[in-house]
Amino acid sequence: MLTFLSTLLQTGLTGLAPALAPIGAGLAVIGAGIGIGKIGASAMEAIARQPEVKGDVRMSMIIAAALVEGVALFSIVVCFLVISQ
Repeated sequence: MLTFLSTLLQTGLTGLAPALAPIGAGLAVIGAGIGIGKIGASAMEAIARQPEVKGDVRMSMIIAAALVEGVALFSIVVCFLVISQ
């Protein structure tokens, strides 16, 4: 991945980066929304199948959703840094 980015920067496409960064931020938000939605749906299905483990499933769901949200936030910050340069 790093070699791809360095090759992209060397080719002179740096002028497109501020124009394409909002698209990257939008894709990050869409991906995070889909991921958190799937986590929630799977957790609800697991709780419906075994109601006695709802506390464990809920905690695992919250941790997984927080990790997905953290990655999305990181990617949005990177996109905003690209725009500001």
